[in-house]
Amino acid sequence: MDDLNPLRQQWLDRIKSAGDSASIEEVRLAALGKKGEISLKMRELGRMSPEERQTTGRALNELRDEIDAALRARRASLDDAALEARLAGEWLDVTLPGRTRPAGTIHPVSQVTEEVTAIFADMGFAVAEGPQVETDWYNFDALNIAPEHPARQEHDTFFMHRAPDDDRPPHVLRTHTSPVQIRAMQEQGAPIRVICPGRVYRMDMDQTHTPMFHQIEGLAIGRDISMAQLKWVLEEFFSAYFGTRVKTRFRASHFPFTEPSAEVDIQCSWNGGALKVGEGDDWLEVLGSGMVHPNVLRAGGIDPNEWQGFAFGMGIDRIAMLKYGIPDLRAFFESDLRWLKHYGFVPGDVPSVAGGFNR
Repeated sequence: MDDLNPLRQQWLDRIKSAGDSASIEEVRLAALGKKGEISLKMRELGRMSPEERQTTGRALNELRDEIDAALRARRASLDDAALEARLAGEWLDVTLPGRTRPAGTIHPVSQVTEEVTAIFADMGFAVAEGPQVETDWYNFDALNIAPEHPARQEHDTFFMHRAPDDDRPPHVLRTHTSPVQIRAMQEQGAPIRVICPGRVYRMDMDQTHTPMFHQIEGLAIGRDISMAQLKWVLEEFFSAYFGTRVKTRFRASHFPFTEPSAEVDIQCSWNGGALKVGEGDDWLEVLGSGMVHPNVLRAGGIDPNEWQGFAFGMGIDRIAMLKYGIPDLRAFFESDLRWLKHYGFVPGDVPSVAGGFNR
């Protein structure tokens, strides 16, 4: 076979002049493809003598490897040049300030729950929690709510579906967090001092009611607890929560789970349609309370002849509306980012009694 140097130089020159990946591929196919010039020469080895085949075969293999290496080197060089050009065109000054990410906010319900928890914790109340799907016994019977009470009707309570032949006790979406008080008494006994925050469910929907809302209830049981201590606890709570001294007014009422029972009003004024708590001659109802009924103590496994205590309950959403001027309860659950940005709280702003709670 003739000297391969001219053939080598020919392909090296073509590789050097290739200006892009497509040209490189075209040269590779023309030289090393199945029908490429070097591949065709390799097929001629079968017609040679053993001595020629050994010499020429070695030379062709070396040529093929050299051409292949040159192709790879040229392709890498073109890729590097393309990357350099791209980096030059997409240059970014990393020292420039970046765009600020939108800051999330803490929902008023979450913030007020933390505020209330901090205040009652300062008075020695622990937090107790329980399931949102409760048995009929925990939600009604244990709380001295009679079978004929309106709260046990389907127009007021969400009952869980049951098969016609299911004889197990009915389950409900809890209508208050009072069942947590029963569970806490059963687990801890007396004396006890707890608050029970959480979601509750009732069939109601208007500007000041939603089917799901948040409630917090308090329970304190001891040997000498009285209504006077209940009044002190609530006045201390409202004064800390609203950031001003708040007077309370107790009005006789009736709840199945307390005896005696009282509705609690707080002092306020209405000036130009604006509510101000802690001043004026008006009163606003905010919660229900009373001394725990003996039947409720028995359901919790506590002897009413030795122990007595008070309980109270209020809506977290409602006291959030009162403090922060939120006009419509339904907006709490609409996920409107504008509303959340306006009424939300800075993440990491952990409420504390010492730090105060006013925005």
